[in-house]
Amino acid sequence: MPSRSSRRIRRALSPGAVGAAALLVLSACSSSGPSPASGAGGVSGEVTVFAAASLKESFEELGERFGREHPGAHVTFSFGGSDALAASITGGAPADVFASASPKTMKIVTDAGDASGTPVTFARNRLEIATLPGNPDRIGSLKDLTRKGLKVVLCDASVPCGDAAKKALDASGLELTPVSYEEDVKSALNKVVLKEADAAVVYRTDVRAAGDKVEGVEFPESADAVNDYPITVLERSENTEAAEAFLALVRSPEGQEVLTGAGFLAP
Repeated sequence: MPSRSSRRIRRALSPGAVGAAALLVLSACSSSGPSPASGAGGVSGEVTVFAAASLKESFEELGERFGREHPGAHVTFSFGGSDALAASITGGAPADVFASASPKTMKIVTDAGDASGTPVTFARNRLEIATLPGNPDRIGSLKDLTRKGLKVVLCDASVPCGDAAKKALDASGLELTPVSYEEDVKSALNKVVLKEADAAVVYRTDVRAAGDKVEGVEFPESADAVNDYPITVLERSENTEAAEAFLALVRSPEGQEVLTGAGFLAP
C-alpha cells in the first residue's frame, strides 16, 4: 500500500511525470544493489562491537575494511574474556554486536534476552601450546607441560580458552597446576612473550598473531576442545542497520578469508 508521502507526490505530478517516475522506479528495482557487506548505501554512525580477545587482530582488520566500504560508519571494539563481555552486556553496557569465543558464553546473553535473533557460528578455533622462541624446553606434547619446574600459564576456566584447555587435559587424563590463571587468552600469551612463563595453552590464532615472539606446538588432544564462535546483533543496539552490515561482512567470503588467514577454522 503506498505511503502518505508517495500519495502526495503522485498528486503533485502530472500524468506524464508519473509515468516517467514509474519507469525510473522500475529501472532501479531491476538492478541488483550491493550487499550490506560491500557498502550498501545508508549505513552510517557508530557501531560498538564486543568481541573475544582472540578476535582482536582479525576484527580490527575487518573494522578497517568496514570503514572503507561505509565511509559514514565507524566501528569501535571492546576486546576481552567472553564471560566478562557477556556480563557487561547483560548488565546494560551499550553495544551493538557480540562475538563470543564459545556458545556457552553466548548463552548468557541469549538467556537474558539481550540477543536480537539467533546467534550464528562464524568461525571455529583450536588450541596450541605457546613456548618461548626456539622452544628451549623441548616441549612436544601436552604431557610435557606437567614436567616439574616448568612454568605454565592457563586461561581461567571461566573463559572459553580455559574451558577448552580443561577439556583437552581431561581428555588426556592429565593434571596440571599452572603458575597462574589469566583473565583472557591475550593475557596468557603475554606471560610467555614477556618470559614470565615457559609455556601457555592458548589458541593457535594467537600463536600466529604473535609472530616470532613465541613458537607454537600442536597437540592431538586439541581436537577434543574445538571452540565454535557465535555472533549476534544485540537487542539494545542503537544502530541495527550498521550492526547487521558488520555482521554480514564477518560472514561474507571476504570476512571468512581474513579469519581463515589468521588461523581460524571455517564454521
